[in-house]
Amino acid sequence: MSIQFYYAVGIHQRFPQLQARALFAEGINANAVPSTIINGLMAVANHRLSVFGESEFPEIQAWRRAFSTMGLKPTQYRCASEALLRRYRKEGSLPKLHPLIDLCNSLSLAYAIPVAVFDLDRIEGNLCVCFAHGDEAYESFSGEIENPEQGEVIFADDARRAHARRWTNRQSGWSAVQKQTERVLIVAEALHDDAGDDVAALMFSLVEALRLTWPEVKLRKGSVA
Repeated sequence: MSIQFYYAVGIHQRFPQLQARALFAEGINANAVPSTIINGLMAVANHRLSVFGESEFPEIQAWRRAFSTMGLKPTQYRCASEALLRRYRKEGSLPKLHPLIDLCNSLSLAYAIPVAVFDLDRIEGNLCVCFAHGDEAYESFSGEIENPEQGEVIFADDARRAHARRWTNRQSGWSAVQKQTERVLIVAEALHDDAGDDVAALMFSLVEALRLTWPEVKLRKGSVA
């Protein structure tokens, strides 16, 4: 797991309130059943949603402000956690995709914080959150190739492939977790006032859940400088 994950200097300059944690995990498989852990996290999300709508959560409001700063309409382009919460509130459930994705989605619901998961075997070199040049290649889940807008915040690797567009809005189908995925990078990011404590708590819960679900998993914290 020699890949490095980092932020371009300009990201921290424009969003000094950003708090992020990254975790590398090796030894993941699609055979685990972390349902007990997921049910507990869903209960937290249910309680929060019973008190306020997701748009009132400080975590979501902070991302909406950031999207507005980036020139994006927040109700058109939502951060991943808001999109999940909104879908969950309307439908009462989320589709089961892969035990790791289901686990990370439930963490995102409980903490209202975007959690991205990338298949490391689909990333060339290092991965950076940066402002797009506009010529990077992004593959959607339907297989279509897009180019991000110049200046758009993306996750880009050394091969100039974009693994996420509009920062926390939409990941790429290219590096999405599949049945055969064994090595992943997991990133949690927040911008609200208590982001540091909340992202740390989310990552602590994630590490515990990974070790319970995949006892042989190898973990390494990633630098987010």
